[in-house]
Amino acid sequence: MADTEASIKLLKPSILQALLPIFFLIVALFINVRIFGDAALDGSNQIILMLSAGVASIVAIRLGYKWKKIRSSIVKSISSALSSIIILLLIGSLAGTWLLSGVVPAMIYYGLQVLNPTIFLVAATIVCAVVSVATGSSWTTAATVGIALIGIGTALGLNPGMVAGAIISGAYFGDKMSPLSDTTNLAPAMVGTDLFTHIRYMAYTTIPSITITLIIFLIIGLMQDPSDSTTSTQEILDAINGSFYISPVLFLVPIAVVIMIVRKVPAIPAIMFGAILGGIFAAIFQPEAVLSVSEYDTLTAEAYYVGIMKAFYGNIQIVTGQEIVDDLLSSGGMYGMLGTVWLIVSAMIFGGVMEGTGMLRRIAEAIISVVNSTGSLVASTVGTCVFFNITASDQYLAIVVPGRMYTDTYKEKGLAPENLSRTLEDSGTVTSALIPWNTCGAYHANVLGVATFAYLPFAFFNLISPFMTIFFAYMGIKIRALKDAKSEDN
Repeated sequence: MADTEASIKLLKPSILQALLPIFFLIVALFINVRIFGDAALDGSNQIILMLSAGVASIVAIRLGYKWKKIRSSIVKSISSALSSIIILLLIGSLAGTWLLSGVVPAMIYYGLQVLNPTIFLVAATIVCAVVSVATGSSWTTAATVGIALIGIGTALGLNPGMVAGAIISGAYFGDKMSPLSDTTNLAPAMVGTDLFTHIRYMAYTTIPSITITLIIFLIIGLMQDPSDSTTSTQEILDAINGSFYISPVLFLVPIAVVIMIVRKVPAIPAIMFGAILGGIFAAIFQPEAVLSVSEYDTLTAEAYYVGIMKAFYGNIQIVTGQEIVDDLLSSGGMYGMLGTVWLIVSAMIFGGVMEGTGMLRRIAEAIISVVNSTGSLVASTVGTCVFFNITASDQYLAIVVPGRMYTDTYKEKGLAPENLSRTLEDSGTVTSALIPWNTCGAYHANVLGVATFAYLPFAFFNLISPFMTIFFAYMGIKIRALKDAKSEDN
């Protein structure tokens, strides 16, 4: 028994052993995407993630780990994502009932009348930023105003990837800066600073990043040709108005959800309430749309039930006769989220094996060993956060694990903890949306209906933020010393 315990204490993967599953994952995903293209997320990428978990498990077993321990790590990893999975399924239902109730069509209808291609991308970024600051959630922002903005942008003839990039840029700005955000609370808690010091210090890098983002979107907007739209705005308005009862009263549904979230009602009951309220509004205001979805001949109580239930769980589409409008007025409901749930579970299996067997920590330790300056320390932190977003497939792990790893190193370098908390958010939070198999990347791609690699080049805020925090570190801009922080506290 003593010998067994001693051998367990000596178990530690070498850097090559820790990197082997990563190399397998990268090569296999590259081949997979080359062969399947955009269809890779239909299932083949999920298989690659699970095969990579198998490679990691083989390495772990050769190191002496028992399958029971590996399985426990997998279960723990999947359990940490269960809340996200439930939210994802409920968002599918919310999207369906908000379509059937006329909420999303009304957003598109009114949005088309006040927005044009020139200012659209800037306006979309700002609107999503405001909503995300108010709700503290990039996920809620994408699932509510984001869906409507995708529809408006498509109707205006804009590249959907470009529109999704603007939505995600604004949503993640708000997610970072909102005191209601879970990641904004998590990052300072991991390193030992307070929330508002963290937000105040984070503003130094975040505001320049969003300013550059808005300038880029403005330049892109000025280059847009309004005539690029394949369908006239008036035809789209007529098609929507002919299929739905459109009124500002429909906005009571999203307003109610936003109020609940601002008042700190947990996300799951708030989103569930929003989906149910959407179903109620569909029954009250959109009887013809409900009848169409139910496929019944007459509007009976049973037809109401079937139509609204389909909006919750299944594929629905409102046919208007305008192809572009028909594409906008469709939803997969809860069923449409199952592929993303599969992707998240597969990613968490891989992440669970890698973390539970110490392979991720071994790779991170190798990175810390080469740090010799403030700039390289911050750059290493950024790289580690991105690495964890790619391998552990979860933004919380990309904040928690590097936060624990680097806390003492920052103190030894005489750096205040808010330097680390800012870096965690500037890299761990924002890059999560850029990885297709990360919980965040998978979520946004599914909700917005735009592939992660399609919006990645246009998610300027998410791309700029990590480089901005590295630039500040190497230039010595707003790098707070630990002694300065202590003197202020006293």
